[in-house]
Amino acid sequence: MYLHTGKRLLDIMVSLSALLLVVPCIFITGIILGLFSSSSPFFFQKRPGYKGKPFVLYKLKTMYGGEGSRNQWLNIFGKWLRTYSIDEFPQLFNVLKGDMSIVGPRPLLLEYLPLYNEFQLQRHKVKPGITGWAQINGRNELAWEKRFELDIWYVRHQSLRLDLLIMQKTILKLLRPKDVKPEGLTEDEKFKGNNNVHKLY
Repeated sequence: MYLHTGKRLLDIMVSLSALLLVVPCIFITGIILGLFSSSSPFFFQKRPGYKGKPFVLYKLKTMYGGEGSRNQWLNIFGKWLRTYSIDEFPQLFNVLKGDMSIVGPRPLLLEYLPLYNEFQLQRHKVKPGITGWAQINGRNELAWEKRFELDIWYVRHQSLRLDLLIMQKTILKLLRPKDVKPEGLTEDEKFKGNNNVHKLY
């Protein structure tokens, strides 16, 4: 019952409640980014969602190319936004639209879809989330193999109790942030794919 109806109701209630608190923050941050940059303060990118269907992910832009003190300042400010996950706040609108859930595997790049093995593809049996089991157990510091194991463990064990636990621990991690890497990945850091069949612990 929870997975079919309750999870969606929880997503709507939590995202609406959170937006009441963070919309002013999104608005003010957007103005600041807009004043110091000639480009849009928002970042839009297609990501694979439920069953691999693409959707447009919303984020605040936190990386600016080029030289100059203005871009340097923007990148420092962007790093601060990433540290406290403020750049992820617009994804609450993705949750309201039904593209995402509050809790689920993080949506990765579309280019990874053909690289997944049968085990890894199971992460798309649920909607992607703003936070997830992997995010409270190491975040970006985890190796790809471990990250996928944690994602699939969540897919197979999801419940109201687990979702509430992940939300609680996410809030605690936001208050004491760590394991945060810069936005974007180098070619060496990107997922390259493998043919190994993993077993859950």
